[in-house]
Amino acid sequence: MSWFSVRVPASSANLGPGFDTLGLALSVYLTCRFRRSAPLAIRVSGRHAERISTGPDNLIWQTALAVAESHRLPMPTVELEIRNDIPLGRGMGSSAAALTAGVVMADQLLGLSWKPLRVLDEAARLEGHPDNVAACTLGSIVVSAIDSGGVARAVRIDLPQKFSVGIVVPDFDLPTPHSRSVLPDCYSAADAVFNVQRAALLVAALATGSTTAFPAALEDRFHQPYRTALVPGLEEILKLRAPGLLGCALSGAGPSIVVFFERGYESVCDLVRQIFRLRGHRSELLVANIADHGYELSEEVA
Repeated sequence: MSWFSVRVPASSANLGPGFDTLGLALSVYLTCRFRRSAPLAIRVSGRHAERISTGPDNLIWQTALAVAESHRLPMPTVELEIRNDIPLGRGMGSSAAALTAGVVMADQLLGLSWKPLRVLDEAARLEGHPDNVAACTLGSIVVSAIDSGGVARAVRIDLPQKFSVGIVVPDFDLPTPHSRSVLPDCYSAADAVFNVQRAALLVAALATGSTTAFPAALEDRFHQPYRTALVPGLEEILKLRAPGLLGCALSGAGPSIVVFFERGYESVCDLVRQIFRLRGHRSELLVANIADHGYELSEEVA
């Protein structure tokens, strides 16, 4: 049987005010090779490989099973080789990448012939929110929402050439369920208006290349203020100002930090690393560009 390969980018979501709405794809990847095979066999290599299950509870495999079950189709067992380069538990969309890979694998082996937007819709249904999986599916920067009928809608925009991003990854995990548990059940009208204004301003700035909207466009009252106790130094990081620095935001549920800066000013990322260091944590600057493409599926010709 033919081998297939799917490569899915990491992602950073929220981007400050765009809670569960904004995401960007990063050129750090989860790669899966798979083919029909009996019995089920899963092998894992790469970053945090020891934390990725090689048994039937593997998230990619479980996602494929969920897709098959929802469409009342039998899912064939597979031989699955996973190469992971995305840090786990650091707010870089590792679970969204796994979900996307599982949906694509099911689509291929079940002969569903889905287009990327249909893959996005299925992945968003399983994930519960569309921001990360939209970036995994479409690449670049994506604005997404679930419409009143439960269907995922998304619009992709390209990062202006004069903007760059960096991801600073500290040396500790922050599980998403714990990070979400500190958020309130409701927000004031003032906070809701505050975030709608900033999210709209951020999208406009990213679409046009305007620098004057920053750093105000990255301000947030929905999630980052409640997560400062979980990420040492976050409060100081969000207040950083320097030439060439557009602003910082918590990447997804954290603890990684996405840094927006003008091209040529990559050194501003060291300011974030210094704050982590002062709080007793090492960190790394992950070399990652915006991924122009979402998932990519190919068939290996023997």
